[in-house]
Amino acid sequence: MADWNTSDIPDQRGRVVVVTGANSGLGYVTARELARKGARVVLACRSEARGAEAGDRLAAELPGAEVEFGRLDLGDLGSVRDFAAWFPYERLDLLVNNAGVMALPYGTTADGFETQFGVNHLGHFALTGLLLPTLLGTPGARVVTVSSGMHALANIDIDDLNGERRYRRWIAYARSKTANLLFTHELTRRLAAHGSEVLAAAAHPGYAATNLQTAGVRMEGRRAAERIVQLGNRVLAQPAEAGALPVLYAATAPEVRPDSFTGPSFAGWRGAPAPSWRAPWTLNDAMGERLWSASEQLTGVTYEALKV
Repeated sequence: MADWNTSDIPDQRGRVVVVTGANSGLGYVTARELARKGARVVLACRSEARGAEAGDRLAAELPGAEVEFGRLDLGDLGSVRDFAAWFPYERLDLLVNNAGVMALPYGTTADGFETQFGVNHLGHFALTGLLLPTLLGTPGARVVTVSSGMHALANIDIDDLNGERRYRRWIAYARSKTANLLFTHELTRRLAAHGSEVLAAAAHPGYAATNLQTAGVRMEGRRAAERIVQLGNRVLAQPAEAGALPVLYAATAPEVRPDSFTGPSFAGWRGAPAPSWRAPWTLNDAMGERLWSASEQLTGVTYEALKV
């Protein structure tokens, strides 16, 4: 694993892949490298213009690549349902739950959920559940959810999932990333209980330079803070190409185990893919069940095939 890179990605020909947030950053690199290995990749993006531009850019980099755009707004459960209804393939070999938002000022999704929890967790929970029948019908399918080392800042507050009592943007982000890991843990448990071979795993990019870090301060017009973040990205962060490696490893390496968490090897910050430390609360069965039940209630998406 220490020297693992994109040349180690197995042949992806014949495989169908969905990558959320694939128009830029980690999502774009993930989609590009999977397409380079022959996968048919659906770029699931909120903006049709940016998704189409990403598709054109990818086609220019990889002539003959099989890529297409599918509109998906994870902050709108109606859009999530529309995407799942549109999905045109009878197989789905890999779902990469990559899209996300970070440290935004308080806001709500189209359905009234706190934005970070709603987009980072609930949107992907609903998407995975709606695509589950196709995943279950595809031999060797995987679900890879992108979390963050920042999850260690906070466990979820099951009694205040939407941050209505007190909102702190970085704590809300950490809780949404903890939710990603609890989701992976509980999904793994339920898949195993039903004898399914679908593999659920998680990954994180360490500190990778993407647009994610600047979105919150840009929304508030804090130009000085935005410049500081941009400087940090240039000086301290690894490029998106390196940040995507743990995601690509979790998505394709034959030795990946269920409920594993892959990140950069050097202090979870940068470097080749390696097993990553995770907070003990992300392995709590009781909390995973409670979050799962709440997520089904909030989204209206029930995983009928995995009922316990």
